[in-house]
Amino acid sequence: MSETNIEMCPCGSGRRYADCCGPVIAGTVKASTAEALMRARYSAYVAHEIDFIINTCEKSEEIAEIDRKATENWSRSSTWHGLKILRTEKGGESDTEGVVEFEATYTQKGIRDVHHETGAFKKVDGEWLYSTGMIKPTTVVREGRKIGRNEPCPCGSGKKYKQCCGKN
Repeated sequence: MSETNIEMCPCGSGRRYADCCGPVIAGTVKASTAEALMRARYSAYVAHEIDFIINTCEKSEEIAEIDRKATENWSRSSTWHGLKILRTEKGGESDTEGVVEFEATYTQKGIRDVHHETGAFKKVDGEWLYSTGMIKPTTVVREGRKIGRNEPCPCGSGKKYKQCCGKN
């Protein structure tokens, strides 16, 4: 992994990163199932391995190209709290298609959120790829109290929040 030294795998498997998603992200092992790829993709967000995220997306004329900058910004500006696999359909070693419904919990700009998605996966030339996803809306919960516009900015600049970090 390029930037982060992770001991336990972020995917929640309870295994060491080096024995779980690390080899899949590094390209030394292929994900054996759609769920294994989903877990590796989540771990790649945590580890900021954007190339892996982009390279494990299905490419076709019907599917929009992934926005690298937006993906990298989301990866880097979020604190990742965990992945929960809710259900899988097919996606086994001998299948060519699969579905993984999951929740990825993260905090961004002081707001804790849950990315709830049902992802479709396809096996192309023996390799699992993320195809499409349907995001399910969730309720956003702010961590900590809300900072008022006229309060001092928590960054320590001495300016009012609305004149500093609260600008849009």
